[in-house]
Amino acid sequence: MGWWVGGGGFFYFFYFFFFLLYYIIFWRPHTIQKKLSVGGDSWVTVDVYGEPDAPSLVVVPGVMSDAYTWRRVAGTIDAWPSVVVVNRRGRASSGPLTNSYSLQTEVEDLGVVLDEFDSTRALFGWSYGGLITLLAANDRPIPQVIAYEPVMQPFGRHALPDLKMAEETADWDRCVEIVNRQISGFSAAYVEDLRADHYGWAILRRLSGPLYAELSALNAAPPPDVMARQADQVDLIIGQCNRGTAPYGTSFDNVRQHVAHAGVHELPGQGHLAHIQAPAELGHLLNNLAAI
Repeated sequence: MGWWVGGGGFFYFFYFFFFLLYYIIFWRPHTIQKKLSVGGDSWVTVDVYGEPDAPSLVVVPGVMSDAYTWRRVAGTIDAWPSVVVVNRRGRASSGPLTNSYSLQTEVEDLGVVLDEFDSTRALFGWSYGGLITLLAANDRPIPQVIAYEPVMQPFGRHALPDLKMAEETADWDRCVEIVNRQISGFSAAYVEDLRADHYGWAILRRLSGPLYAELSALNAAPPPDVMARQADQVDLIIGQCNRGTAPYGTSFDNVRQHVAHAGVHELPGQGHLAHIQAPAELGHLLNNLAAI
C-alpha cells in the first residue's frame, strides 16, 4: 500500500482515472465498415453497429450528411440488434456519383445494401434519404419504413441555378450558404455562427460537393402516386418546429399525400437537424417506433 501511495502509485492511479474518464466521454459503439459495389463503376460503404448478421435497421442519410454524422443516433438505438448506416455515394469513403446518377440510382444502391443485409427489418431515412427509403419500399417488401421529414419535388428547385454556378467554380463556401439561406431559410446570423466553427464549417464544405447533383436528381422526375406500397408499416416523423412551415413542413405534408397508410409522429422541440441537435431523443423515438 505504501508503494501505491508514495512510490509512484499515485501516477498510475491518475493515469487509470484519466483513461476511464476519456473512455466514458469519447467511447463510441463498436462498428465495422463494409464496402459494397454498386452500378456505374461506383461503390458505397456502410457502418455496421452491433451484430452484423442480426435483424437490422438500415439508416439512409440525406444531403449535407454522411454516415459519420449519424453515429450518435446509431449509438442510442437498441430496438434492433444491428444498425446499418449507409454512406451514400458521393461521400468519402464511398464512390463517385457518376454521370448517370439519378434518384433511381439511389434506390438501386439501397437495394444492393438490402441484398447484403437480408435480415433487415426496418428502413429509416432522413430528408432526401427518407424519400429514397419510401421509393425502395415500392420495389420490394419491407416490414417497416420510418422517414424523418422526407422531401420530394419541388424542393429547393429555385436554388439550383445558384448551386450550379457555385459548383462550377468549386465555391463550396457559397454552396453551404445557399443550402442554409435559400433552401432551409436560416438567417444570416445563423450562417455566420456556423462559419465561426471552423471544424464544423469544413465538414459542411466537404458535404456540399454532391449537393447540386442530388437536388437536381430529386427534382428531375416526379415520384409515383403511391410510395411505400410494399411496406407493412410506415411511420413519418416531423420535428415540432417545422410543422406546417416551409420548406420542410410543407414538403412533409406533400409526401403524406402519397403514403396513405402512414402513421404520423412529432419530435418535440426539434427541427430538421435533430440528428445533430438531439440524437438521443431521436434514437429514443426510433426505439419506441420499432414494430413488434
